[in-house]
Amino acid sequence: MATNLLSRAMSGTVDPPLLPLPDRVVELLPRLGSPPRLAAHLRAVHDVAHQLVDWVERRCPAVPFDREAVLFGAATHDVGKTVHVSELSGPGAAHEEAGRTLLLGHGVPPELARFAATHASWTRSTVGLEDLLVSLADKVWKNKRVPDLEDLVVARLAEATGRAVWEEFLALDEVLTGIGDGADARLAFQSSFPVHV
Repeated sequence: MATNLLSRAMSGTVDPPLLPLPDRVVELLPRLGSPPRLAAHLRAVHDVAHQLVDWVERRCPAVPFDREAVLFGAATHDVGKTVHVSELSGPGAAHEEAGRTLLLGHGVPPELARFAATHASWTRSTVGLEDLLVSLADKVWKNKRVPDLEDLVVARLAEATGRAVWEEFLALDEVLTGIGDGADARLAFQSSFPVHV
């Protein structure tokens, strides 16, 4: 059973208002022994991913992508930090493959488990738009702008829509600026939860 802190981090009423994590993730995180801070981080990134996929659907309705995969990927991308807890407050990449393995071990299909391993590997030529959106959500939730990542997203959108790259760049920049404006509140939300209970 989830602790009160973990439950609140995953789906409680919070300030700033953040969408709750998907039910499947709310069931999974307690079984994995998720620290409340990790759940809070996943919730913040998941909320930002919602904003991004809503924007893509409005701006580029003909662009094919798997909305639910992006949302699940954002909600679980750092799940390997249940094993590598030190990476919650310090650098490290051991959580990436560990997360994929954990998700696969809990019955998550490979096409969804992959985000735990790909969220920091967005430069590989094989990553899809879904992977790029998860990576982007994982950066911009705290208002970190990564031009190379944004350029890849812009290029994919321009290719799919036929619009000029500069048009897609300006539109993406506008939405990311708006999302970034809420970063301090999301960071405060995440920091309000302990790494250890």
